[in-house]
Amino acid sequence: EQLVASGGGLAQPGDSLRLSCATSDFAPLKYNMGWFRQAPGKEREFVAATTYSCDRTWLSDPVKGRFVISRDNTKNTVSLQMNNLKPEDTAVYYCTHVIRVGGTWKNNFSGWGQGAVVTVSS
Repeated sequence: EQLVASGGGLAQPGDSLRLSCATSDFAPLKYNMGWFRQAPGKEREFVAATTYSCDRTWLSDPVKGRFVISRDNTKNTVSLQMNNLKPEDTAVYYCTHVIRVGGTWKNNFSGWGQGAVVTVSS
């Protein structure tokens, strides 16, 4: 099973993009799911997470008020709506199963799947 993120691309500051994530065979996503991103030359960082039922969501401070995480368990997908994009949002975005350990969200999947490249530039 591989997690595949899609929907990235080139955007201008202030634009919106929507990322989507599913397994390579659209198998059910039975876990808490989240998004991480890795900007050029930087470490991967947590962006957002949601429970299986999507009754709770978490967002990192840099994206609060701009990004929304959601999931559709009937379609076995998780999405990240990114609004008011900024150049500092430029990164490769990865979705994955997540677990919270000591207040820190961590990847709970074996490795990282295929990311989606988001470039925000004027």
